[in-house]
Amino acid sequence: MTARTPRLSRLRRLTPGRGEDGAGRSGRRRGATPKVVALGGGQGLSASLAALRRITGDLTAVVTVADDGGSSGRLREELGVLPPGDLRKALAALCGDDDWGQTWARVIQHRFQSRGDLHEHAVGNLLIVALWEQLGDPVQALDLVGRLLGAQGRVLPMSAVPLELQALVKGHDPARPEDVDTVRGQATVALTPGEVLSVQVVPGDPPAVPEAVAAVLDADWVVLGPGSWFSSVIPHLLVPELLDALVETKARKVLSLNLAPQPGETEGFSPQRHLEVLARHAPKLALDVVLADQAAVPDRESLADAAKRFGAAVELAPVAREDGSPKHDPELLAAAYDRIFRMHGRIGPWR
Repeated sequence: MTARTPRLSRLRRLTPGRGEDGAGRSGRRRGATPKVVALGGGQGLSASLAALRRITGDLTAVVTVADDGGSSGRLREELGVLPPGDLRKALAALCGDDDWGQTWARVIQHRFQSRGDLHEHAVGNLLIVALWEQLGDPVQALDLVGRLLGAQGRVLPMSAVPLELQALVKGHDPARPEDVDTVRGQATVALTPGEVLSVQVVPGDPPAVPEAVAAVLDADWVVLGPGSWFSSVIPHLLVPELLDALVETKARKVLSLNLAPQPGETEGFSPQRHLEVLARHAPKLALDVVLADQAAVPDRESLADAAKRFGAAVELAPVAREDGSPKHDPELLAAAYDRIFRMHGRIGPWR
C-alpha cells in the first residue's frame, strides 16, 4: 500500500466493482471472457488493441493524454481540451472487420487536405471534441463515439486533464552533447536526438479518470505497451492513482516490448534497457510476463535477468509482420496474447 491508497479507495467507491457472486460491472459471471485493460498510446496501443479484440469481448483501452502535436495539439491549444488523437486511433483499432467497422475506421482517420484551417485535421478528432462540448463529459462522449462505430471495447483517457510531458535529455543540442536539458512537449521529446534520461508530467499529480482506475482493479489481465516508451508507455506510471491501481490490482500484467528502438526517443536501446528505464520510473511495479519478438532479442539471458527484477517470465514469439517493417502483425500478436493468457493465468472458463 502507498500513501495514496485512501484516495485510490475513494475513487474505487465511485464506480461499482464485482459483487460477491463474482459478477463484474456488466453483471456477467467473471470468467465468461477475460477482462483485459490495455494501456498506451499511438500506433503501439492500436496494434495491441487490434490483436486483443480478436480474443476477448471485454476490452478497455486507457490512453495517454500528453500529445501536443499535429491536429491534437492545435485543438488542445485552441479549445483547452484533452488531445483527441490517440483516443481516436484507439477507437479505430477497435472497429470490427465488417463493412460497417472498416468504413467508420477510415472515416474517423480521414484527414482533410486544404489550404485553410481544416488542413490535416482528422475527422475523428473533430467528432470527439464536438461531443465533448455537447455532453461536457469526456468519458460519456467517448462511449457514444464507440457505440456509433460499433467499437469492440471501451476507450478511456488516463487522466481528466491534458498533460504536458517534460524530459531530462542529455545532448538534446548536438553542439552540447554532454549537457542535460529539460525538453518540453511530447512531440519534441519523441524526436529528440539526445538521450532521454527520465520523464515527468505536468501537472505532477494529475487526477486519474475513475473509470480507468476501476477497469484496472477489475481486470484479469493488464497489457502495457508496445509504443513510444517515454511518451506513450511510461506516462501511465506517472499518474499516481493509476500507478496505485497497477500496483494493487490482482490482475496479471504483461509488458509488450517494441520490435525495434524508436529513432530519437530510444535510439540504441536494447530490449533489457527498456525494462531498466521502466523500473526507474516505477520501482514498485511488478509484472508477470514480458513479451518480445523472438527475432528482436539478441541477448535472451540479459532480457531474462531484467525481467526477473519485475518478477516476470519472458515469452518470445513471432509477432512482427512478414514484410520486415517494425510493426506488429495483429493475428500473430493475438495468438501470442492468447497463449500467455492461457499459460500464465488460470485456465479460464472462456476457453
